Amino acid sequence: MVSQPDNVAGIISSKAGLQYLGPDLVAMKAVADAHSKRSLKLFQTVLRDYKAQLEEDPIGGDWLIELPVDHVEKKLSQMILDEKFTGALDQGAGCLIIFDDLKTDAIYPATLDTIANIWKVVDSLFVRSS
Repeated sequence: MVSQPDNVAGIISSKAGLQYLGPDLVAMKAVADAHSKRSLKLFQTVLRDYKAQLEEDPIGGDWLIELPVDHVEKKLSQMILDEKFTGALDQGAGCLIIFDDLKTDAIYPATLDTIANIWKVVDSLFVRSS
């Protein structure tokens, strides 16, 4: 759903979605509705009502890891510090914010090297003029 819950209804009613019509798609639509309403209470109701569909789902089933929150926060903190992924823990809201991977542009280090070389040339010319 990639933070676009409003698109789920269109996908489900499309030709490709209609061929998979069933309880799995109804569960997906219910999750999207809970997300668009930003309602944790509604989401918990959906988890209870569509338990079979959501726990058997390879992605949704991973949400339900049943570990203590402090253990998960400690592990996530360690992963962030070890730079295994870039993100931040918002303990007040109880969520993990994952940042997009920033790809290093090859131009940046090359530019720094060029500036350093120009600086050396300027220093050399200054010494010769003195």
